[in-house]
Amino acid sequence: MTNANAMSVTLDRKVPFYDVDSMDIVWHGHYVKYFEDARCELLDALAYNYQAMRDSGYGFPVVDIRIKYVRPARFNRAIRIEATLQEWEVRLKIAYRIVDVESGDVLTKGYSVQVAVDLASGEMCYAMPDLFAQKLQAFWDTQSQTPEQVN
Repeated sequence: MTNANAMSVTLDRKVPFYDVDSMDIVWHGHYVKYFEDARCELLDALAYNYQAMRDSGYGFPVVDIRIKYVRPARFNRAIRIEATLQEWEVRLKIAYRIVDVESGDVLTKGYSVQVAVDLASGEMCYAMPDLFAQKLQAFWDTQSQTPEQVN
């Protein structure tokens, strides 16, 4: 789903028992997994997921990730994970928010940064591959948005 400002997806999950500690609070490392789930959903919406990236000759390693823990997510609670594409010309910067579905409380927020790497040479690219821009434009076209409307 998109909003008026940027490409964004949301993903609902119920916190499973195997993600919590003895206090029924999600262990801090699992938030990265929740971010990844939402990031994969975002890339699928673009029709340029990790498989398509590799097939086009590029890898997109995460080079930076930040997390701010606001409130704990708890066992068996429904959470909503939102991923929003914020930057895409030189690198991918994706912002995340995790909220408790019932209360609407923000539980966690953060972002990740990925860069394109040419798989043949192993060199980092200093601009996004043309195919990524084409996929993003195709997405905006289906949503009746243009990059000018988003920026």
